Amino acid sequence: MMSRQAFLCSLGSLYLSLLFVFLLMDVYARPANNSALKEKPADSKDENEILPPDHLNGVKMEMDGHLNKEFHQEVFLGKEMEEFEEDSEPRKNRKKLMVIFSKVDINNDKKISAKEMQRWIMEKTDEHFQEAVEENKMHFRAVDPDGDGHVSWDEYKIKFLASKGFNEKEIAERIKNNEELKIDEETQEVLDNLKDRWYQADNPPPDLLLNEEEFLSFLHPEHSRGMLKFMVKEIIRDLDQDGDKKLTLSEFISLPVGTVENQQAQDIDDDWVKDRRKEFEDVIDANHDGIVTMEELEEYMDPMNEYNALNEAKQMIAVADENQNHHLELEEILKYSEYFTGSKLMDYARNVHEEF
Repeated sequence: MMSRQAFLCSLGSLYLSLLFVFLLMDVYARPANNSALKEKPADSKDENEILPPDHLNGVKMEMDGHLNKEFHQEVFLGKEMEEFEEDSEPRKNRKKLMVIFSKVDINNDKKISAKEMQRWIMEKTDEHFQEAVEENKMHFRAVDPDGDGHVSWDEYKIKFLASKGFNEKEIAERIKNNEELKIDEETQEVLDNLKDRWYQADNPPPDLLLNEEEFLSFLHPEHSRGMLKFMVKEIIRDLDQDGDKKLTLSEFISLPVGTVENQQAQDIDDDWVKDRRKEFEDVIDANHDGIVTMEELEEYMDPMNEYNALNEAKQMIAVADENQNHHLELEEILKYSEYFTGSKLMDYARNVHEEF
């Protein structure tokens, strides 16, 4: 029988062997970057402050062309969305949902109409807008070190590369002296895309400097009609396979090129395809001709489009309208709480009338 000391020695040797293997795997898996300007890894918080987010609250489609799975919760809960957590007590979430119901039901007739829901959706969407404006003030200060109220592309590029782990002082010095930056291909591609967005956000007359309002458009294109057009162009570019600057149903239900490694995994995702098909046919393709133009996609993407808000309100009501009266009663919203809040309530009907 192996002694305790021999066992520990054996265990230690095994640990060192595994550690060596993992280190080798990490080295070979890491993308090549010969730049001597790299330093410690970027802090994710700093990077999030200056990078345009992939996910925009209250917008139906992500920047990469995917549907926003949390859209209904975002336009129903607004800033209160974080309060509905999966591990929260159902009874507490039920009470919160009852309070929201009373706020949406402005005429106090104990049911929510499409017009009431439309008003609420617009109000919650505006909440997301205001939240983005407040966050932008902080983010703008992070990239405007001299506090002159304007940020040049070079200033932003320095902060961006610093967030990626490059030495900020050395990068700034090289840019100042017009020296070549040794940047890996992946980072350079991101920079090129950001530069395109930067120029689009630079309102006339173009000066290559962004003020706080223009920087908001850069981070949150949903705040600017011009940037909405640019966002639509990017989505069309990713999804349009024949280059006609329009989308067919088959193009829309295909993921952007290069984002799926296992085509079979996509093919069997029937729910995903079903959601994409329904959104294309029922909502985006306004004239139902089987083709989505850039204009149709732009209207669809605009979160402050009142017609879209009304259409969304009707769809949300239809999901839970069990008695088919084109209104939502409290019991219906409680029963379909997962759709509206992302939180499933247990025993939703228990003591509803006593509590409300």
